[in-house]
This record gives sequence, structure tokens and C-alpha cells, in this order.
Amino acid sequence: MRTYLPKEKDIVKKWWLVDADGVTLGKLATEVARLLRGKHKPIFTPHLDTGDFVIVINAEKIRVTGNKLDQKLYRSHSGYLGNLREFTLKEMLKRHPEKVIEDAVWGMLPKNRLGRRLYRKLKVYRGPEHPHGAQKPEKYEIKG
Repeated sequence: MRTYLPKEKDIVKKWWLVDADGVTLGKLATEVARLLRGKHKPIFTPHLDTGDFVIVINAEKIRVTGNKLDQKLYRSHSGYLGNLREFTLKEMLKRHPEKVIEDAVWGMLPKNRLGRRLYRKLKVYRGPEHPHGAQKPEKYEIKG
């Protein structure tokens, strides 16, 4: 038996629309990373981009469990002395709810050129509106 290796022309990229309303952050990030990598396809190959594009809407309505709203910290540093900023998850959801989902998904992607390429196919929006209607995204329901 020879190992099947998909050609670039054989890889069909779809657009998925994921509604984050009431979905747990970790479950959402896991499913989105799976779609971006292409693990849901039979032609999945670890070193190739076989994944799809993912649009996440209603980022501000995600759900978190436990005390994460007050205990989970996001840090940023400008590079200058004394400019380390810390924000709790609650503050991040008020300011930049898109960043919360992007960070969670980024943590589940490979840390190399392929991971950066996959990350660029993720589109996250705060509310229910998105500018990707022309791509005709299919609704993806997250189970559980």
C-alpha cells in the first residue's frame, strides 16, 4: 500500500460559521482549531494545510466555567520597562472579546509556519454580523 498524499488541487476549502453564543470557551476553541487544521476531513495530513476557513460570531457571549472570569489573566508587554499590563478575563470580554477566542485557538495550533498560516483563516467578530456573506459559509453546530 502506498500512502495517500493529497495534491493542492484536491484540497477543497469550505467556510464554516460558528455561533459562540452560550458555548464554553475551551470547547469552542477545540472545535475551531480542529476545523482550521482539517482534522474533520478524511484527507487530513499533519504537514499540509487541509483545513477550512472559520468565522466565529457572538464572541462576547461565550461561557466560562468556575472562577475564570476573575482569575484568568491576560498579559501584554510593550517592550519598555514597567509596561507589563495585566487584564482579567472579565475585562478582556468587555474590551476585546475577539482576542479571547483568538488566543484560545492560537494555543491549540502548531507553533510553526503552518500554524501561522492556519491562524490567518480564523475570523472572529464580536456580534452577529460579519462581512463574509459572499463566501456562503455553512453553519457549524458545536455539540454539547
